[in-house]
Amino acid sequence: MLAASWGRLRSVLPERAALAAMRHQPRNNLLAGLTVAIVALPLALGFGVSSGLGAAAGLATAVVAGSLAALFGGSALQVSGTSGAMTVVLMPIMSDHGATGVLTVGLMAGMLLVVMALARAGRYMSLVPAPVVAGFTVGMACVIGLQQIPHALGVPAHDSDKVAVVAWHAVMDFLARPHWWAMSVTLVVAAVLLVGASIRPSVPFSLLAVVVATAVAELAGLPLATIGHLPQGLPAPSLGFLDPAMLPALIAPAIAVAALASLESLLSAAVADNMTGRHRHDPDRELFGQGIANLITPLFGGMPGTGAIVRTAVNVRSGATSRLAALSHALILGAIVYTAAGLVAKIPLAALAGVLLATSVRMVERDSVRAMWRSTRSDAAVLVLTAVATLTLDTVLAVILGLVVAGALALRTIARNVRFYREPLRHDLQPQHTEDEHALLAEHIVTYRLDGPLFFAAAHRLRADLSEMTGVSVVVLRMRLVTSIDASGAMVLADTITRLERRGIMVYVSGIPDGHHQALQVIGVIGRLDEAGQVFATTDGAIEAARERLHSSGIVPRLAG
Repeated sequence: MLAASWGRLRSVLPERAALAAMRHQPRNNLLAGLTVAIVALPLALGFGVSSGLGAAAGLATAVVAGSLAALFGGSALQVSGTSGAMTVVLMPIMSDHGATGVLTVGLMAGMLLVVMALARAGRYMSLVPAPVVAGFTVGMACVIGLQQIPHALGVPAHDSDKVAVVAWHAVMDFLARPHWWAMSVTLVVAAVLLVGASIRPSVPFSLLAVVVATAVAELAGLPLATIGHLPQGLPAPSLGFLDPAMLPALIAPAIAVAALASLESLLSAAVADNMTGRHRHDPDRELFGQGIANLITPLFGGMPGTGAIVRTAVNVRSGATSRLAALSHALILGAIVYTAAGLVAKIPLAALAGVLLATSVRMVERDSVRAMWRSTRSDAAVLVLTAVATLTLDTVLAVILGLVVAGALALRTIARNVRFYREPLRHDLQPQHTEDEHALLAEHIVTYRLDGPLFFAAAHRLRADLSEMTGVSVVVLRMRLVTSIDASGAMVLADTITRLERRGIMVYVSGIPDGHHQALQVIGVIGRLDEAGQVFATTDGAIEAARERLHSSGIVPRLAG
């Protein structure tokens, strides 16, 4: 038992070779880390402010979670920290339970992620359909954009966990007393990022735009709200926020945060793999790394973190080849926290709003969304449903809803492709019969082919089709092409056979594929047919046995050959 537990733990701990790889190409990876840090700084500040915990929490998450996930995670190229999706999940927790609740949820989510890693749950995340991922991304882009409306208009944010309500009240407040400086700064910063990224993707326009906007606001004395006071350095680690009385109420939010962290982190790691074509992440190690990061980050006042798709993509494009790039990005941000907190505190919230608005626009891969929209009605429906649910409901609930609908539509498609059909008795299967005997047998024996999976979504068709069969004495069920059988399918098959027998129709079964006997034996009917000599390996054998039964019972007279 102890040996097995240690083996499971070792399977998710970092490999020595992966850590040793950080010595290779240090210059390229350090430069990539610097580039990512420049991009991550305004995002960490902005998402920290949007979550309600403040800019300091966003920086703490980028530093602590970013470094721990880089060391313990399962991807050499993943960059972790704050994210827009996580911000959306944390807003109602902040509203209901305050900062203490958010920090406690982060700690609990970290524990859940470690458990998921040890249970090897990472492999199942690859089963999420692409339309669900695309719809989630579109919905998150809308949510992040709506979150920025109050800062972009320079008005206080209305107290609500519904971003559409917050945005509506912000617009109404602005129209009552319009002032244009904040909007102008937001639009200019967003435009610089979008245009600059399309012309020179390698240039850190986000940091340049924020620096210029901050300098202009300071020199011109513009009436813009700023980040405000930031502590110089990270606080000492502490569990003082933990309140055991709150734990029962925070179980559901912790599950939601853990689910989102696992989903977003593994999707981000998969994006990095696809961009390089060389690296392959270990999903269970990635969950373990995110779990360790979220266990430790709340001790320093940080919000729950996750793998960040935008920063990971920047990391890959910047030439990163090992964990050193992600680790150096976190260390550079840590140096900024300790040396430049005063300057960072002067950044206008409107400038950060511009960065996040541009980020929300760039999150959506328009070509992929357009392709899914035009692919099939089912793909388009799942995409739209997931996007709308992400915008209006809880984000994890939106993903679950998308998965359920995508699964239901996929089952419907499979069920429609399953074929159950009656076949005439083929003379070539019994060439020993005379033409007259074959014609007589064909009046009493029919073969019925089952083609595809016999499962709950399609089994009812089998019962409906066979229930209408009349005027025959024997039905031969040909099962050679049955690909799978579930409990519902086996029970429907048993019920159908029983109904046919009650109507005086004998049932023979042929060609049960290997692996399906157990599911059919459990229901009892097939075992009874087998004992009665009515189960055969081939259809020819079943028809010949049925012929003999019909002759011996006098239903079909023997003809002279």
